[in-house]
Amino acid sequence: MVHLASVPSDATARRGSVAEGIEKLDFHHSADDEGTASVYGSRFAAQELPQHEMPEREMPKEVAYRMIRDDLTLDGNPMLNLASFVTTYMEEEVEKLMAEALPKNFIDYEEYPQTAEIQNRCVSMIARMFNAPTHSDEETAMGTSTVGSSEAIMLGVLSMKRRWQNKRKAEGKDYSKPNIIMNSAVQVCWEKAARYFEVEERYSFCTEDRYVIDPEEAVNLVDENTIGICAIIGTTYTGEYEDVKAINDLLVKKNIDCPIHVDAASGGFVAPFVCPELPWDFRLEKVVSINVSGHKYGLVYPGVGWVVWRSPEFLPKELVFNINYLGADQASFTLNFSKGASQVIGQYYQMIRLGKRGYRSIMMNLTHTADYLAANLEQLGFIIMSKGGGQGLPLVAFRLDPKKGHHYDEFAVAHQLRERGWVVPAYTMAPHSEKLKLMRVVVREDFSRARCDTLVKDIKLALQTLNDMDKKTVASHQEHVKKNTTATKKKNNHPHYRKEKHSHGDEILLTRWLLHRHTLSARTRGPDQHFQFNAQSGNGR
Repeated sequence: MVHLASVPSDATARRGSVAEGIEKLDFHHSADDEGTASVYGSRFAAQELPQHEMPEREMPKEVAYRMIRDDLTLDGNPMLNLASFVTTYMEEEVEKLMAEALPKNFIDYEEYPQTAEIQNRCVSMIARMFNAPTHSDEETAMGTSTVGSSEAIMLGVLSMKRRWQNKRKAEGKDYSKPNIIMNSAVQVCWEKAARYFEVEERYSFCTEDRYVIDPEEAVNLVDENTIGICAIIGTTYTGEYEDVKAINDLLVKKNIDCPIHVDAASGGFVAPFVCPELPWDFRLEKVVSINVSGHKYGLVYPGVGWVVWRSPEFLPKELVFNINYLGADQASFTLNFSKGASQVIGQYYQMIRLGKRGYRSIMMNLTHTADYLAANLEQLGFIIMSKGGGQGLPLVAFRLDPKKGHHYDEFAVAHQLRERGWVVPAYTMAPHSEKLKLMRVVVREDFSRARCDTLVKDIKLALQTLNDMDKKTVASHQEHVKKNTTATKKKNNHPHYRKEKHSHGDEILLTRWLLHRHTLSARTRGPDQHFQFNAQSGNGR
């Protein structure tokens, strides 16, 4: 949990990170070196970067830039990060547009009316892409931009809960025990939404051969307190599309008044172009809201997301706030207030620059590359767990064949790849199928066939390296990783939350983080020492 930072005590801050006794040595520097021609000839290059308290004096801008840039070199290469769905490439022209918009506060519609208009254009385009009803001026779809799908999902859950409460109040019934139904493989933001807004979570659990929601089981979980069902177009674990139509048809057949929210965070910009005939969106009468991430396959840098509602009926008025203190009357339905306008502008650029044909070409290329990678991994002896041929997201989920009796696991392979620069996550499946270990490669826009070939070669080399190790050596390396990654994790996590175990999603994030931290420490050991990584040694998320 590296995002929840612990503020160190004064004693800890004074100790710093230097070796014991070093702080007593006197390193003399001239007080008048701010004008030095060399960044590394200044006193700042021989001092520790401020970490706990703001410095009293200024730092020359050139020095501040170089010191921070040098610090960031310890980050990985985004293009080699195959764990993330998030966009890592945009054209120079749109980067320039987005940079020019950095000073704009998107929420200030009065000051930046054209930016607000651009958002409205994006909402209209996305709603039509999702086949929103447009036949009536009174029951038109509506939507808004968000900072990502997490906020969009929060808004979707809020609107479903409030609509359910209003209905229960009107009927004179209890409205204190709402629940929501979802697959156990949901992204962690669904757990957050349910717990933050006090909605009971009801799961259709994955099995060892089914990694998506069971429509029959999901509908059977519905009762009078159900605010809605979550269906996913592109699961985090294997990229599969859940059968939204089956859920819809069962609800209609059984005459159950229960809405569906479709989490299309990853698949919302893929499915319409790769498999347009697949009914998962507003073509289904029970689908009342859809979210999508612009910063995933929408091809925009983070963070921008979108949420669309079928009609005003599904967004209660009391959730929308009308304000006028920015100079004009305006409606607001967001969890935050101020935010930058750059990403919204970037989304509009991509949609008019690429058009439907451009998006279709990119998504088809990614699908073909994913199929090519899957075929190569099969030849190397892996079992493919994701769907090919455009039946899911352009990713490849795979695992070692247990019949071959390897003395290493998927986490070991992931670590070997990390030593070669690749971030390929290894993780366990969702609850009730967590015995399954797998790896996943997300094929993004900048993952070309040539880069894919390089990855395949490195996977082959990683397997050869591990096969050359005996079982005892592998076990020894696992123990070393366990001790080192645990110590690093404790440093970054607030002690009060280290043993948090109630979350089941996003083991992937833990794996990526531990791999990265371990690789940083490995740089001090030398290039010839390789270690196996096992996520079980991480002891948490």
